Amino acid sequence: MSTRGIQAIRGMNDILPDQIYLWEFFEEVVRDLMAAYGYRNIRMPIVEQTDLFVRSIGAVTDIVEKEMYSFLDHLNGDSLTLRPEGTASCVRAALEHNLLYAGPQRLYYSGPMFRHERPQKGRYRQFHQVGAEALGYAGPDIDAELIVMCAELWKKLGISDVRLEIGTLGSSASRALHRSRLIRYLESHLGKLDDDASRRLHSNPLRILDSKNPEMRDIIDGAPRLLDDLDEDSLAHFDELQQILRDQGLDFEVNPRLVRGLDYYNRTVFEWTTGKLGAQGTVCAGGRYDGLVEQISGKGASAVAACGFAMGVERVLALMVESCGTIPRSVPDAYVIHQGEAADGFAWKIVRHLRDSGLKAILHCGNGGFKAQMRKADASGARFAVIIGDDEVHAGEISIKPLREAAGQMRVGLAEAADLIKRT
Repeated sequence: MSTRGIQAIRGMNDILPDQIYLWEFFEEVVRDLMAAYGYRNIRMPIVEQTDLFVRSIGAVTDIVEKEMYSFLDHLNGDSLTLRPEGTASCVRAALEHNLLYAGPQRLYYSGPMFRHERPQKGRYRQFHQVGAEALGYAGPDIDAELIVMCAELWKKLGISDVRLEIGTLGSSASRALHRSRLIRYLESHLGKLDDDASRRLHSNPLRILDSKNPEMRDIIDGAPRLLDDLDEDSLAHFDELQQILRDQGLDFEVNPRLVRGLDYYNRTVFEWTTGKLGAQGTVCAGGRYDGLVEQISGKGASAVAACGFAMGVERVLALMVESCGTIPRSVPDAYVIHQGEAADGFAWKIVRHLRDSGLKAILHCGNGGFKAQMRKADASGARFAVIIGDDEVHAGEISIKPLREAAGQMRVGLAEAADLIKRT
């Protein structure tokens, strides 16, 4: 059945029961992995004050300028925004509830994010992310841990076609020096800059290096490298990160042009990319953001070292399907078929016993003869049909018919039923 009436908003998709098993499998793997590394779950509201994202992401970014869903609260006139990413919200929550007074925090979150952009494969207006944030850790060891954790996740999900690129944005002093050199270089090519680059030349020149315009490729390739302007501490941090990754057996490529789309990053930046998803090749990205806590707290707040990542769930799931094909679905263990007044009451007792024994059991509801109910049982995907009629009720037994293999129907007592289904 379809409707030509109210439909979902373009780029905001329903996730249907036939698709949800893949999401649940992914979420279970993520939950177990995060727990193994000591990351605790945190859940933040979907709506935040607009200023949180303007202050953290940066006013001169595509997200703030073009993509945020912002609106005025009609009750008090506050400007509110559907969260476009999770890091700023996570840091805000940690500060508001004084989590950092207890020491460094390993946190992770998952849920929907919102950006108003042109929907295409792997890019939606409502999309989902899993993010991990390590707050209060200054050394490159935590940067490496986050990257290694991602690598382990790909392995557990059966994903192999991903590449790791790392880079560094250095300290604020390094970036200030590089910014001056970059502006001078770009000013010498004014006639070749596209409209977007011209607009950002003095407000956010580093973002020009992330341009996807092929006509800008030669100019970008010839631009000064930030790696050449690093201070000693930033260079040492980056060198140690690389050594840890090598010691852990991870392959990576140093990308001196790697620029993240959010202004709060410093030092380490990294991306996991794939060639299997077309233009939307970035699966997971992150880095260090040592100044963000201070930015959100306001003037006079102490700086807190921090590092994290976020991955697009829809892209990871698409990559899982590309890499692994089908993922085993969770199916019912039994579908309970019954007919007759006495059998109806007995069926409730049977299905409760099966569920109490740890089995997934569906009780047929509605009318229908045994043949029609058997068709329902087969369509449910259940491994067994549990059949209850007058004969079974009088004998205090049930008939069990395997639905997924060529085996005969068996008749057993109630106490034996659950064990038989579990063993078979």
